[in-house]
Amino acid sequence: MNGRTSITPRQAAARARRVQAAGTIANLVRARPPVRGERRLPELLLPLLLSLLLGCTPQPSPPSPPPPPLPQPSASRAADGAPPHPAFGERVAERRAMVHDQLAARDIADPRVLAALERVPRHHFVRPGEQRQAYRDHPLPIGLEQTISQPYIVAFMTQALRLGPGERVLEIGTGSGYQAAVLAELGLEVYTIEIVPELAERARRACSELGYRNIRFRAGDGYRGWPEAAPFAAIMVTAAPDHVPPALLEQLGEGGRLVLPLGSHFQELVRLEKQADWIVRERLLPVRFVPMTGEAMQPRQQPVRPMPAAADPP
Repeated sequence: MNGRTSITPRQAAARARRVQAAGTIANLVRARPPVRGERRLPELLLPLLLSLLLGCTPQPSPPSPPPPPLPQPSASRAADGAPPHPAFGERVAERRAMVHDQLAARDIADPRVLAALERVPRHHFVRPGEQRQAYRDHPLPIGLEQTISQPYIVAFMTQALRLGPGERVLEIGTGSGYQAAVLAELGLEVYTIEIVPELAERARRACSELGYRNIRFRAGDGYRGWPEAAPFAAIMVTAAPDHVPPALLEQLGEGGRLVLPLGSHFQELVRLEKQADWIVRERLLPVRFVPMTGEAMQPRQQPVRPMPAAADPP
């Protein structure tokens, strides 16, 4: 059999008459002007009437597309069977709008970075009174004269590190813990240091509540880095010294990248890359960060031992 249904001449003639009658009805319904006060047959009912006359089933309208899925848990979060923290399901539309309008629409092109910022609930890292502004394009106060950086700067610095899967990363200046959570969401081995003990504990608690288990916290001065965990593939500094802390350069592995803001009144975000006997320095963009405190603010008693060579890219 070829799958076609044969019909008799009589059936064909009857069907032709129904088609002609249906066309006539359709023309009358469309062409006759409405009488004043009359409720005219809605045109939406016309296809149903014709389908009944022709003896066929009207085709249903295509189903509306399903809503976008909620952000999925990262493999870097606890895999102990516990449900994800409710914050991951809150303000999802605001996070997506932030990623689309503030990041992807500008120069954030790394899909892994965009996905991480879409998953991490930024409002979980700010005070309750600030949560309505959590996904707006500006920094927010977190208390103790510190701030959480605007989403664009978080994404820009993360992308600038050129991170590979599973790399070991050091963050100087934990602050709220949001940047550490973004790095952890990327599946990295994260070390982070915060000089204000209260902030360090608050950030540790916030990240732990969200289930991140690949972050190690330390309360203390980050100027000398974390030597026992070195070397690092990447180091990020989220407060501005007026010079590059020499210990951080020493703790970079071969090919390692250091991204930090430099300066006091005028600040500039720079990237330093360690290549054999060279340090390649690249200027990225002007920024405004809180100053790096602790040893970074003390007068240097001895000149910093320079690396063998340094150069800006051509």
